Amino acid sequence: MNEYPSILLDSAVQQMASLPGIGRKTALRLVLNLLRRSPEEVDAFAGAMTKLRREVRYCRCCHNLSDAEVCPVCSSRSRDRRVVCVVENVRDVMSVENTGQYNGLYHVLGGVISPMDGIGPRDLEIDSLVQRVEQEEVGEVILALPATMEGDTTNFYIYRRLRDTGVRVSQIARGVAVGNELEYTDEITLGRSIVNRTEFRA
Repeated sequence: MNEYPSILLDSAVQQMASLPGIGRKTALRLVLNLLRRSPEEVDAFAGAMTKLRREVRYCRCCHNLSDAEVCPVCSSRSRDRRVVCVVENVRDVMSVENTGQYNGLYHVLGGVISPMDGIGPRDLEIDSLVQRVEQEEVGEVILALPATMEGDTTNFYIYRRLRDTGVRVSQIARGVAVGNELEYTDEITLGRSIVNRTEFRA
């Protein structure tokens, strides 16, 4: 016998539960909430998700999410174009922006080097970072990757790739606890870690 009184309900719950961090109980609660809404509201919800997946872009400069070919940060004339902050993912861009302590550009790697997960340097946006440093007037690259073994490995790899370019390579201060992801770090601590960044030493 089916767990739910409706096959349609069961299918919707399965889809909702496929999202990270959402179990079947939470999925059921969310689906039942959608059922209480008007058809117009549900259509708007579904339409927003579909439009997001089909039309969202990645900035050709920094690989952050964008509605256009170049994101608002990269196209802004008020940003310090001499400084590039390297982060793991788009969530980290949002976290750093929320500190209000940084006014440079970003470079989103799309992950960190993790041999256990089959992720190597070629799977990340490291080559494009090196190209930016070589082709643009970048004076400093800030490594703002997670304080984990994978993050440190990626930091070291990037440092070696940039060592002969003459650019200054720094990393955020260890106010971020070892093992922590940037998105879970409070804004004050993260902001101080950026302001008090130190020169990267292999």
